Amino acid sequence: MQQRSYILFILTIVLFGACKKDFEKINTNPNAPIEAQPELLLRQVVYNYGENMSYEGFVAGNLLGQYFTAVDFNLFDRHELSSPQYGGKPWTFIYTNLRDNETMLNAARSNSVYQVYEGPALILKAYMTAVLTDLYGDVPYYNALQGKDGNVTPAYDAQEAIYTADGGILDNLDKAIVALNSYDGKQSLQGDILFNGNLDAWITFANSLKIKYLMRISDRQNVAAQLQQIYDSGDYMQSNGQNATFDFSDGQPNNFRMATARIGDFNLFILSETMEEVLKQYNDPRIGTFFRPTETNPGEFKGLLNGPDASQTSITVADFSRTGTIFRENTSALDANFMTAWETQFLLAEAAERGLISASANMFYNNAVTNAFAYWNTPIPSDYLNSGDAAYGMNGQDKIEQIITQKWISNIIHGYEGWIEYRRTGFPNLKTISASFNNDLIPVRMPYPTDEASLNATSYNAAAAATNGNSINARVWWDTK
Repeated sequence: MQQRSYILFILTIVLFGACKKDFEKINTNPNAPIEAQPELLLRQVVYNYGENMSYEGFVAGNLLGQYFTAVDFNLFDRHELSSPQYGGKPWTFIYTNLRDNETMLNAARSNSVYQVYEGPALILKAYMTAVLTDLYGDVPYYNALQGKDGNVTPAYDAQEAIYTADGGILDNLDKAIVALNSYDGKQSLQGDILFNGNLDAWITFANSLKIKYLMRISDRQNVAAQLQQIYDSGDYMQSNGQNATFDFSDGQPNNFRMATARIGDFNLFILSETMEEVLKQYNDPRIGTFFRPTETNPGEFKGLLNGPDASQTSITVADFSRTGTIFRENTSALDANFMTAWETQFLLAEAAERGLISASANMFYNNAVTNAFAYWNTPIPSDYLNSGDAAYGMNGQDKIEQIITQKWISNIIHGYEGWIEYRRTGFPNLKTISASFNNDLIPVRMPYPTDEASLNATSYNAAAAATNGNSINARVWWDTK
């Protein structure tokens, strides 16, 4: 009996040791992935970023760009940008998606099976990084996204380096094009809700982004030769079928977020007086696509000056134009917009008008406006481009102002973009708002989030010092206006 107990004891020790030695192997499901697959990450990054930025563009970007006015809960509309009430916080979701995109990029570079994802991951990295730095200026970049390696307090990199240095925005687009052109593997690109796996379309997307970012820094660097090379290649977005967008639906789970917002929250956003004046100046029928007639006077569209003090001003929403059905009842007609043919052609029109490429600015302008009307499912009036203030150069119109203003109109919901381009060009002529918290100045950057002061204090303090105390009036590198 005693000998049998001893044998059982020894067997128990041996078995326990064996189990402990092989515990991880035994308890790992060989059929369950331990890391997210690139095809899942690609879809997640594109959808999550596009959905979040579309919502942000509606509730915050469209206030900065003066497309909408917020009638209440409107500290952001009054330019208290550190106290957003609806949106106004793009920092977090941009970095979240940059992190997930970096995981996809690392997988593509470390496993030949996933090599096809390298080009798209580099393009998305360039795209999201550009949005981030255009909103905030200097941001953590080259040493960011390395939390697994122990670097949780990255330094803020200069915007010039983020755009132009190795591993920066323009360099990553060039590397992406090389990776896509040289890919000869058998794996197809899965999870692609922008181009359904078409690698040539991703190259066209990258070239269109290069045009955009070269124009963005064109007041700082001579970019004419690079722009001319892309133009001569012809490989850029020229028709709406090439757009980098994905569709929302009318029903859940993929409808636009404002479709499920409380009606009271949706009705906080009405036509801005700035947008009203521009659309009426052009006699532009898109006003009926973007907004509803007033309930008080059906058939009339009426806007309100941005930034009202609701405690001092009595505002009856029925007297003003609420945002259109495309943003609530009919969101299947709405896209999450990364890049479009009309934006590309407006940029080329500007490049031609400024003498940066040898091409017809008038041709690109007319093509861009026509594509923009089609994009917004609005028939273009037959005389729109032949007479009146929308006709190119008509009645002594400033051609650059026409180009930028037409692009601004079309960028509604992508409102941060309209505000960014206003900062770069000075167009359209945005108004001094009604009750400003910023001394009647239009902000020229977003403030760093308050969490940075505690989570990344040393780096944040240096960046804040370089922006006059994290001021929203401190211009970013490319902003020379």
